[in-house]
Amino acid sequence: MDSSHQPSVDNEKAGSTRTSVIGGTRRSLENRDEIVAAVENGVVVNASGYRDQLDRQYSLLGLAGIAITVDNAWVALGSSISVSILNGGPPGLIFGLIVAVFYFSFIGAGLAELASIFPTAGGVYHWATIAGGPKYGRILGFFTGWINFYGWMFDLAALIQIMANICISMYSVYHQTNYTYEPWQVYITYLLVLWLCTAAVIFANRVIPHTQNIGMFFVIVGGIITIIVISAMPKQHASNHFVWGSFTENNLTGWPGGLAFLLGVLNGAFTVGTPDAITHMAEELPRPRKDLPKAIGLQIGLGFLYAFCFAIALCYAITDLDALQGGFNTYPLANIYAQATAHADGTPNNGATFGLLFIIFCSSLLCCVGTVLTNSRIYWALARDNAVPLSPLFSRVNEKLSCPVPATLFVATVATALGAIPLGSTTAFLNLTGSFIILTTVSYAIPFAANVLTRRQYLLPVPGSFNLGKWGMPINILAVLFIILFNTLFCFPYVYPTTTESMNYNSVILVGVVALTAIWWVVHARRNYPGPKVMGLYVHPGVTTGQKVQVSEGVEVPVDEREEGDVNGLVKKRKKDDGSGILQ
Repeated sequence: MDSSHQPSVDNEKAGSTRTSVIGGTRRSLENRDEIVAAVENGVVVNASGYRDQLDRQYSLLGLAGIAITVDNAWVALGSSISVSILNGGPPGLIFGLIVAVFYFSFIGAGLAELASIFPTAGGVYHWATIAGGPKYGRILGFFTGWINFYGWMFDLAALIQIMANICISMYSVYHQTNYTYEPWQVYITYLLVLWLCTAAVIFANRVIPHTQNIGMFFVIVGGIITIIVISAMPKQHASNHFVWGSFTENNLTGWPGGLAFLLGVLNGAFTVGTPDAITHMAEELPRPRKDLPKAIGLQIGLGFLYAFCFAIALCYAITDLDALQGGFNTYPLANIYAQATAHADGTPNNGATFGLLFIIFCSSLLCCVGTVLTNSRIYWALARDNAVPLSPLFSRVNEKLSCPVPATLFVATVATALGAIPLGSTTAFLNLTGSFIILTTVSYAIPFAANVLTRRQYLLPVPGSFNLGKWGMPINILAVLFIILFNTLFCFPYVYPTTTESMNYNSVILVGVVALTAIWWVVHARRNYPGPKVMGLYVHPGVTTGQKVQVSEGVEVPVDEREEGDVNGLVKKRKKDDGSGILQ
């Protein structure tokens, strides 16, 4: 059955079966504090302020599968190599990755702390609301949620386009003599991949944890196989100078060396730039406070390890750099694989090239499934709080399928339109990639900056399982400064002097997204958007009742208002407020 938009838990029936059984299994009492945020009129509400409507079916392994598969770091690095191949060649690629991982580590630490304290499907949207306090939280959260959603939509479009180019490249391996590349072929493939992934998210949601584990297998084991093959098979390797010291001669951007290098960090940022993806799965985990920080750390750490090793092996396998600079919307990695696996006489080894592309095909397809899943949860979380047009429709959940079907279809429809952009622009992929990094990191910077400006006073007194402690303030400040620096650089033209075709439109996209959000705020949200339920749970007083609640089938657990800091830092019974909206 569909559950329509319900703005308050008051409208829920007390004793809902989902408060006693989740995913068809008993919840142990040790997980109670992970899930229960408050009790209102006898109804358990989660950290978002709503009763659970989605099955909590993801273990730490399943969550790690989504994190690693959606990140898909080494594949992302190779697939987006056109972003940085002009910015200093192999040295720019390798060292740019190191810089990107360094500054994303600060971002990941900040997100992990917030996810541990406030495990909600809204993610940064809800955290900005809380960090902004009772005065500014509503508007900050609204803008953060929309900016984050737009960023993830552009990422989905970029990933589906990569997947479409992989399919075309696999076909062309055995049809090189009679195949002519056409952009429309990529778009048709794009549509097939997109709607296949959408169908999987809607109709096979209960098996997605298993598919993401398979994706993790292809990322980890497939990565090892790929690194070994491209290291061992080349009959001739590139020189050490080419891999580590050829930055100057391979800087073809027209920018000075230092600036060109910093602009090329975009490739590394795209490689590891998905640390908030799994935070939107918080309401599908039995232990979100403990598992989300672990999965974020695993995603960044393991992603860097594989991407770094793959980058080195890849650069040593390159024998003709010019072959990789033939166009932004093609798939240069296929050319590197062809160079690495060629026979001694120079003839192509089609079987080996196809096999390496097939590994990427499998991991990338499952990556696209996970990204559609992430996008649908973001839009559903916004709709649940009446932040989007037609919120009653898009907030509905088909509980039989355990999927917000209307939100998922909307995401796929928007992605269908975005996929047509590369048909008219040779640099569209770069703009989609760059805007994803810029928009998502801006959405991270807002709650970080709000935390800094309010001296982190809206974080609950009892921290989550991952606590930055005294390092929280400097880590949040450094994260915001890095985001400002690199987002400014990522708006520079890709080459200088620039032309209309090669211009970087990321700044235009950012301004456009903010403008559209501002218009929607004035037209709708200023009067009709109440703000998410987390405002009542964490910022404003008086939402809980302290009633007994059944949290495990057949077992009643009393909510004791004297248990200070219960629910691992989420307060069940609000203490007296001093009028400022700050918990005392």
